[in-house]
Amino acid sequence: MANPLDTDAGSELFSSYEAEFKLVQADLAQKLDQIPELNGEPRKAAISQAERALEEADELLGQMRLEKQNIPSSQRPKVNSRFRGLESSVEASKRKLASLSSDRAALFGARYTDNPDATPSDLQLEQRQQLLRGTDRLDRSTQRLRSSQALANETEAVGAGTLADLHQQRERIAHTGQVLYESEGYVDRSVKTLRGMARRMATNRVITIAIITVLVILILAVIYAKFK
Repeated sequence: MANPLDTDAGSELFSSYEAEFKLVQADLAQKLDQIPELNGEPRKAAISQAERALEEADELLGQMRLEKQNIPSSQRPKVNSRFRGLESSVEASKRKLASLSSDRAALFGARYTDNPDATPSDLQLEQRQQLLRGTDRLDRSTQRLRSSQALANETEAVGAGTLADLHQQRERIAHTGQVLYESEGYVDRSVKTLRGMARRMATNRVITIAIITVLVILILAVIYAKFK
C-alpha cells in the first residue's frame, strides 16, 4: 500500500527536478546559440560546456523518470506529456550540438588539417575536459543526493510529527471513551436511585391513603355511635 507521504514526496521531487531541468535547458540553449559565433579553442570550450549541460539534462531526466512513478495515476497523464516534451527538447539539443561539433574547420581553426591524428596538446586538452566533465557530473550528483536526503529527512520529520499527533489523538479518544463509560455508570446509578425514590413515594402514597381511609371510617363510626 502506497504511503501518502511517499506520494507527496515524489510529486515534490519531480517538480524540483523539472524546475532545475528548465534552468539547465535555458543555459544549454544559450550555449548552443553562442557556438556558431566561435572558432578554435573558444568553440571547443563552448562545446564542452554544452556537452556537460546535456549530460546534466540527461541525469535530471533519469531522476524525473523514476520520480514520476510515485505520482498519483490521475495526474500521471499530464506529467507524462510534460516529460515527453522535455525529452524531445533534449533530443533536439543533441542533434544541434552534433551538427555544430561536426564542423571541424571551425572547431580547430587554423590548426585544422585532413590528418585524423590529433596533436598531443589536443589529446591533453581533451583529457582535461573529460576529467572536468566527470568532476562536474560527480558534483552535480552529490548535490542532488544531498537535496534528496534533505527532503527525505524533512519528510521523515513530518511523518514522525504526524504519528505523534495521531498517538495523542488516540490517547484523547481512549480517555473520552473511559469518561463516557464512567458517565454511563453514573447515569445507571442515578436511574436506579430515581426508581427507588419513585417506589418509596408510591408506597408512602398508599400508606397515606390507607391512614386517611381508616380515619374517615373511625370518624363515621363515632358519628354513627353518637346519634344512635
